[in-house]
Amino acid sequence: MSESILSLCPGPWNDYELIDTGGFEKLERFGQFILSRPEPQAIWDKTLPESEWRNLAHAHFAKEKSNPEKGNWEQLKKMPHNWAIEYSNPDGLNLKLNLAQTSFKHIGLFPEQAVNWDYLYRTIKRSPVAKPKVLNLFAYTGASSVAAKAAGADVTHLDSVKQVVTWSRHNMESSGQTDIRWMVDDAMKFIKREARRGNKYNGIILDPPAYGRGPDGEKWVLEEQINEMLKVCAEILDPKDHFLLLNMYSLSFSSLIAANLINTTFKNVQNAEHGELYLQDNQNKKLPLGIFFRFSSF
Repeated sequence: MSESILSLCPGPWNDYELIDTGGFEKLERFGQFILSRPEPQAIWDKTLPESEWRNLAHAHFAKEKSNPEKGNWEQLKKMPHNWAIEYSNPDGLNLKLNLAQTSFKHIGLFPEQAVNWDYLYRTIKRSPVAKPKVLNLFAYTGASSVAAKAAGADVTHLDSVKQVVTWSRHNMESSGQTDIRWMVDDAMKFIKREARRGNKYNGIILDPPAYGRGPDGEKWVLEEQINEMLKVCAEILDPKDHFLLLNMYSLSFSSLIAANLINTTFKNVQNAEHGELYLQDNQNKKLPLGIFFRFSSF
């Protein structure tokens, strides 16, 4: 089996810009608003002076000393709590995505994932199945779900947090799509039930966190459970017409780990690609933001 090893960065995007990175932070523009947020991978120095960061930013996220996973937004200029941006590509994908400031520094969007939205749209468009069944696990606010739906898929979207499933529905409606199936459930429990029922999917999307909790407090640890999860996914992936997209953001993982996991679990892996996702700032620094592995029978 041949594999392509790639480093992928989204192309030009009118509504998004990575202005600068460094000092464990990133300075980004989403639409007309500029945010300064923590970024653990940006261990180098900032290119722009601190004064310019403060002058440009509408809001800055400050972490809590007692809990580095949470914090507060410091409003530096007037901006709304909620706003929206658009994404489009030359293939015809058009998304409208709703953003908001949260207490976990996230705003409902991971811009580096645009390369995966493009992949999903292209892959589903060329599927020999008229309406391929696609399962999106750990689906968060659903940009991948909406991209898959826009390409013609029958999409099941699963996340353990009810509020982000509601957020995803808003993104679907804003993007002019309908009829995504919403599930608030624990990902592992759901796919094991699907395997027992004999249900099959033509496409599976996985973007698991390093750590997480299911709706009933089920514990998720990426290193301990991803191997088992992929084995169950192999049971429910259609053996003939299929694709799988795995994305992981963990400082300890490389795409070679993803390749080993996939190649020891799945049979007949075709058209395989793996590598890093990154964003390039306006100062020509490349910010790594996770790894991916994807393959498709078509």
